[in-house]
Amino acid sequence: MPKPPLPTIKLSPRGTTRLKSGHVWVYRSDIAQADGVAPGSLVTVIDQRGKPLGAALYSSSSQIAIRMLTREEVTDFPALLRQRIAAAIDYRKNVVRDTNAYRVIFTEADFLPGLIVDRYNDILSLQILTQAMDAEFVRATVISELSEYLHPASIVERVDPRVRELETLAPRASGLLQGEKTSTIFTMNGVRFRYDALEGQKTGAFLDQRENYAAAAQYARGEALDVFCYRGGFALHLAPRCSQVTGVDSSRPALEVAEQNAALNRDLLKGNEIEWIEANAFDLLKDYAASNRRYDTIVLDPPAFAKTKRDLDSALRGYKELNLRALKMLRPEGMLVTCSCSYHVSQADFLEMLGSAAIDARRTLRVIELRGQAKDHPILLDVPETAYLKCAIARVSI
Repeated sequence: MPKPPLPTIKLSPRGTTRLKSGHVWVYRSDIAQADGVAPGSLVTVIDQRGKPLGAALYSSSSQIAIRMLTREEVTDFPALLRQRIAAAIDYRKNVVRDTNAYRVIFTEADFLPGLIVDRYNDILSLQILTQAMDAEFVRATVISELSEYLHPASIVERVDPRVRELETLAPRASGLLQGEKTSTIFTMNGVRFRYDALEGQKTGAFLDQRENYAAAAQYARGEALDVFCYRGGFALHLAPRCSQVTGVDSSRPALEVAEQNAALNRDLLKGNEIEWIEANAFDLLKDYAASNRRYDTIVLDPPAFAKTKRDLDSALRGYKELNLRALKMLRPEGMLVTCSCSYHVSQADFLEMLGSAAIDARRTLRVIELRGQAKDHPILLDVPETAYLKCAIARVSI
């Protein structure tokens, strides 16, 4: 028996233009007609003249109402899911090096909108962000394919309650989906880290900085300060190259894990001890600058200051204050590694802020590298939201 046709959603001219320009999102304000379409449905998208534009996943509550899957007709959604999962795993075989922890699936960038999967050694951590990906048959397909290709000891779901609320999904607790193991040890660039699948931010660690950790270590020297160190990603990579490293974070639990991670890497640290300080970064940098503290290497890796476009101006002020104080604290020929994970802060905005901070600090910066997220977090050129992480490595010349 032939399958019934997919429900149809008609777009406004602006929504049609957005898709034809290459983006994969359509906002609710650009839907002209969506009568009787169930939440989380696979739908056919048409323009105002009725011409098909492709197949998409529909959300009845998110402002991003349409997330395109393909410009072709979809007759077997589970088969398409399996194909996309296999392709995402195969892509990582070509780009991931020196780690057993990496992003396996990166939502739209892997053509699986609303699905994030990270690997930490033998544990997979999964996040579901949309109504469509929360459907039971989708969950079953995802878990089955991940198990078949990656053979994890466990699969854990990390739940963001706010996302589920925005998608009007039933409350759900984080927990095991398969297996019994919830902790392991993973490596990045030869550095070992503890991982507890049900603790920490996001899916548990910041895998997108993995390649930036290694790059920063190439240039680090002398006395180093890692601000917003979280669980010690930059600090542990810098320690073998530096005479002294201090890690600063406002989270006591994160610093406790950082200290455990340091203990795991005694052989790499070459006898160097890392000092972990619980403090507000802005206050600490102000105090250190006032007391004339000086460093040879400073890393700034703050959380996203701009959650929305409305936050851009205040975010740039925050970034400038941090970078200004850091620049004043760097010795001549010192290294600054400065980052922003705020999508709404563009690279141009970020570099303009950094240049302004350097002028105010009366320092001259030479940029050595401009970097982004690790290659396991691919970027779609027509979907700028997939490019969010900025990392500048620069030397203070005078």
